[in-house]
Amino acid sequence: MATMMVRQTEADVDGELPAPTVAKTMAVIEAVGRKAAGLTQAEVVQQTGCSANLVFRVLSTLVTLGYMSRQEENRRYVLTSRLIESCQPRSMDKSLVLSAHAAMLWLRDQSRETVQLMIRAGNKGLVLEQVSGLEAVQVMGRVGMQIPLYSCAPGKVILAALSEAELEQWLAVTELKAFTENTRASRAALLDDLARTRQHGYAEDREEGIEGIRCVAASIVDAYQRPVGAITVMSPTKRLPQKRFSEIGQWCIDAAARVRKELLS
Repeated sequence: MATMMVRQTEADVDGELPAPTVAKTMAVIEAVGRKAAGLTQAEVVQQTGCSANLVFRVLSTLVTLGYMSRQEENRRYVLTSRLIESCQPRSMDKSLVLSAHAAMLWLRDQSRETVQLMIRAGNKGLVLEQVSGLEAVQVMGRVGMQIPLYSCAPGKVILAALSEAELEQWLAVTELKAFTENTRASRAALLDDLARTRQHGYAEDREEGIEGIRCVAASIVDAYQRPVGAITVMSPTKRLPQKRFSEIGQWCIDAAARVRKELLS
């Protein structure tokens, strides 16, 4: 049914949009972006309803421009980080990723754990950059991964930095679901957690998104104290007991301050 609807859209799009090829290109990008493992050309044709010739030309162009890559071993196309980097938040014309790089390395060296940079993308959090930890066994995510804001420390610290009106607007369109027994899946529980986050200056994730993984995060704010992102330490639970939250939380606050200073300098 989904494929039939997409094909109908493609048939109609020529007469409805000023640039139908752009719409078809975006359909290809979205189809590939939904699959972490990527798609073959045939799978893109099937999922978008676009012609094989058009899909080939779009994919080839995106590979040439660096927005996609083709895996030779399985002939699957995957999105590269260039698309994410091209639309990342900027302050005073400075890249958030570049401004955060040194601070992320510092935080990784302090904690020895994986460090991530997250931004808000719509109603979810998006992993913008990642620095691998130094331990033999470490927790790793994926750049470009989208995560519910309320189930992770960087997402919660971003929510805590929103204005009351912005937070209410987010709550109005977000369904809170429990991913583990620790998820703040009710409005009251989440608001209590956000209040503690504001008081401490950092957020905690006590296995709220995935069992066995804990995180601590601090928000990165612009010159107007609005959140532009968050920097977080993520670790297996056994290496992040409750007694370490305050120590790592302060490191996250210091790292976020370093990023802000670089952004505004």
